[in-house]
Amino acid sequence: MNTTNIGWIGLGLMGTPMSQQLIKAGYLVTVYNRNSAKEQTLKEMGAATATNPADLIQKSDVIIIMVTDDKAINNIFNGEHGLLSANTTGRVIINMSTVSPAISKEIAAMCAEQGNNYLDAPVSGSVKQAETAQLVIMAGGDVAAFEKVKPVLEAMGKSATLIGEVGAGNVAKLAINTLLSIHAQGLAEAVVLAKQNGIAAEILLNLLNNGALANPFMKIKGEAILNDNYAAAFSLNNIVKDLKLAQNIGLSSPLGEAALVTYIAAQAKYGEEDLIAVIKEVGKE
Repeated sequence: MNTTNIGWIGLGLMGTPMSQQLIKAGYLVTVYNRNSAKEQTLKEMGAATATNPADLIQKSDVIIIMVTDDKAINNIFNGEHGLLSANTTGRVIINMSTVSPAISKEIAAMCAEQGNNYLDAPVSGSVKQAETAQLVIMAGGDVAAFEKVKPVLEAMGKSATLIGEVGAGNVAKLAINTLLSIHAQGLAEAVVLAKQNGIAAEILLNLLNNGALANPFMKIKGEAILNDNYAAAFSLNNIVKDLKLAQNIGLSSPLGEAALVTYIAAQAKYGEEDLIAVIKEVGKE
């Protein structure tokens, strides 16, 4: 068993399978989630639990966070019984959430004042990749801190790369998700255009998946369209959040801006559904 004590905060669609990979790899894991019912599966696998973030950081060498947005991050660090309230030193805190580069820089400075290292390390990949430890992890922060926790990150993904200073991982993830949004909307528009002209979605998707444009994302989202299955692996709410964050750091390109308009319209009706539910918006009469 690995003797590094891992503290994990956030047991959502991604956080649960990611933390499970660490338990499978032999790490000692302590978890905290606002809704404690979500801790049960991890407890059954051998994880310990903490009563709040301050309690968790005192029990951990490395703390990993996987939550939704900047507001949640601010609360985890600065709220009552937040991570910073424990006034611990010598920890490496890894924020794997998709958040703004600005909040990463702000929180990193606060962590440094207490003698802790902060890394932003968002992931490329969805639930399936989290369940099979095939995520691509992009990190920003101190080289020595990254090298110290690289084995931990590699237990959750097929690659973990330090790409720059604090915030660099966040920037890369927002760029990737901008392309993701454009790709999903493009697929939806192609299917709608074909159907409007008498070509079934199944026929078009078969052509796409056997041609030069074939890729895993198209196959997965194509199957979702065919099965009318819009259960969220990555929701419309989250892609809108990420596109707005990208806009805040300079996204102003024609495709990016058009995608944001379309996704906001789709979010108003289908926000909890998967981002490929954008097809309902682009295909409306």
